[in-house]
Amino acid sequence: MNYIETAIAGVWLLEPEVFRDSRGYFVETYRQDDFERHIGRVAFMQDNESCSVKGVLRGLHYQLAPCSQAKLVRVIQGTVLDVAVDVRRHSPTFGKAFAVELSGENKLQLFIPKGFAHGFHVLSGTAVFTYKVDSPYAPAYERGIRFDDPAIEIDWKRTGTEAPILSGKDVKLPLLKEAELNFE
Repeated sequence: MNYIETAIAGVWLLEPEVFRDSRGYFVETYRQDDFERHIGRVAFMQDNESCSVKGVLRGLHYQLAPCSQAKLVRVIQGTVLDVAVDVRRHSPTFGKAFAVELSGENKLQLFIPKGFAHGFHVLSGTAVFTYKVDSPYAPAYERGIRFDDPAIEIDWKRTGTEAPILSGKDVKLPLLKEAELNFE
């Protein structure tokens, strides 16, 4: 596994070695000792999976401390634009976003530490998205930021003028300047 530091401290891109032959492929997607050597100890305790159709945009979501989550995300099938936004108020990169295309073909993964909002936009016909978290879903601590906040300036790679497909909850999310945050 190749561990690539991004321009935002704590956010890592992971590039696994893919072994392909006439039968298909094999890839090691996670190895705890290797992960800890590069990124540090994260006690992942739950895996989640979603399937979404083209145009779905999920996010930008986070959970407040003490239920904040670190995530290791990847796409099994299809392609998404995956985005992490630094919401640590005292960080030099507060409000900055890192975006990368994750796909079943490129097998890239993104590690998103606590203190970041996360979202993704489905670019393919469908996408199967999976992620590890180190804290379970806690609805009372769940918060979010509008995907189209002009202060963050995310290029979601939308085509045409069609609006993204959002959940009712995501339509009502506040701008970053109005968001409840408790990260240092």
